[in-house]
Amino acid sequence: MPDLVTFALSVFMGFFAIMNPIANTPIFLSLTEEKSKENKKKIAKTATITAFIIVTAFIIAGKYIFELFGITIPAFKITGGILIFYVGFEMLMSKKSKIHSTNAEEDNNVGISPLAIPILAGPGTIVTAMNNVTNASYTHIGIVILVFGLMIILTYLAFTLSDIIVKKVGENLISVIGKLMGLILAIIGTGMVTEGIKLSF
Repeated sequence: MPDLVTFALSVFMGFFAIMNPIANTPIFLSLTEEKSKENKKKIAKTATITAFIIVTAFIIAGKYIFELFGITIPAFKITGGILIFYVGFEMLMSKKSKIHSTNAEEDNNVGISPLAIPILAGPGTIVTAMNNVTNASYTHIGIVILVFGLMIILTYLAFTLSDIIVKKVGENLISVIGKLMGLILAIIGTGMVTEGIKLSF
């Protein structure tokens, strides 16, 4: 049981660092600034539900995707680790990650794009999810889905309360939180690369 709790906490920290609901609230506000309160709630709901469906599909079908494309676990861990480290490094350097950003014009439904894809269910989130379920038991897979569901709920709450959060927390503190999350991501990425290299040899 203590091992499962430790695993759940580790998964939560990984998802929290890559998704970062607090740091994503200014993005949500900028994309929905001309929308009414009701529309903002609808967009938040669409974004979070879409992201949950996409990532859960990868969590459940991850093993089959690996088999289909002949992807090895060491190669995935090394590549995924480099990707996550890159996102974390950009966050530390105060750069908006290209993985999380989009240059596309605002769509009729910003909830699906760019909020759900790629901001919430981007490559970094999918890599984090799949990394936790490679060679995992059904119990561990269930924990990953539950933890991701919790992250989705927290993200929905952050989006619906985005006006209050930005006013109370302030842009500067949100920036500091973003840097801390970047450091955690860089460490997680380094750990994945190291683990992948060990498995290779």
